[in-house]
Amino acid sequence: MSTLINIFSLVGSLALFLYGMKIMSEGLEKFAGDRLRSILGAMTKNRLMGVLTGVGITALIQSSSATTVMVVSFVNAGLMTLRQSIGVIMGANIGTTVTAWIISAVGFKVNISAFAIPLLAIGLPLIFSGKSKRKSIGEFVFGFSFLFMGLTFLQDAATAMNIGDMVAGMLAHVPCDSFFTIILFVIVGALVTMLVQASAATMAITLMLFGMNIPGFGFEQAAALAMGQNIGTTITAFIASLTANTQARRAALAHMFFNVFGVVVMLLVFYPACDFISWMVTDVMGGADNPLYKLSAFHTAFNIANTLLLLWFVP
Repeated sequence: MSTLINIFSLVGSLALFLYGMKIMSEGLEKFAGDRLRSILGAMTKNRLMGVLTGVGITALIQSSSATTVMVVSFVNAGLMTLRQSIGVIMGANIGTTVTAWIISAVGFKVNISAFAIPLLAIGLPLIFSGKSKRKSIGEFVFGFSFLFMGLTFLQDAATAMNIGDMVAGMLAHVPCDSFFTIILFVIVGALVTMLVQASAATMAITLMLFGMNIPGFGFEQAAALAMGQNIGTTITAFIASLTANTQARRAALAHMFFNVFGVVVMLLVFYPACDFISWMVTDVMGGADNPLYKLSAFHTAFNIANTLLLLWFVP
């Protein structure tokens, strides 16, 4: 019975995390919706500005899926061209890595839920405000609180279930040093992200597992999961484009091609790239005391490198 309760606690914690991210993103979009639209239109005149706009908006609303779906809908409505949309989509991949850095810095070391609950008291009167702007701010505050409460509960539930031992037991039958295993982790990362429809949630789980020092689940395996998440997150925009016009479908397909191509290229230089990131974080940045920084740095470097590689092919 206790195992069943722990499983539901784990799923419930993930649900709270996802719901918090959803209403936080929606609250911010409602508060700054018109401004976001005008910014997207004004700041996508060239490729570089499009990328920077995608980075900024996604870092702000904490959802690359929301950004790409918004962009696909703008292309469908004729508010953006296909060329403008590709730059923003590339930037969205970089902007979403901010979530990993926040979690790495404070997510598992500080009891954020202790601060999150008092924040609900601040957000409560705003939620019931008659003014839409204040209500949107209240939704953002509630979403922020739920997100980090879910993160804390997720870690507690995983500890209660001995997730680390379970994963170690499964990995004991897998040749962890094999390149085939790396590809397997990429596929798992893609499938899980497609299932939960949120790469940030999958990244939070990956960071949590990596922080447990599970035998057989090291930096390379966690990095492979992170790469798979880049593929899985493209499914949201693709589904949104199914009923759209040809240009909007092309924008969604460009997003998918961009992310899949980046993963394939990174796999060709995977081990040297991991060694370089590990050296940079440990020896140059002095982040040896927090191994989660390595994974966040890999996630960011991977997306920046992919953007720099393909940006110049945008017409």
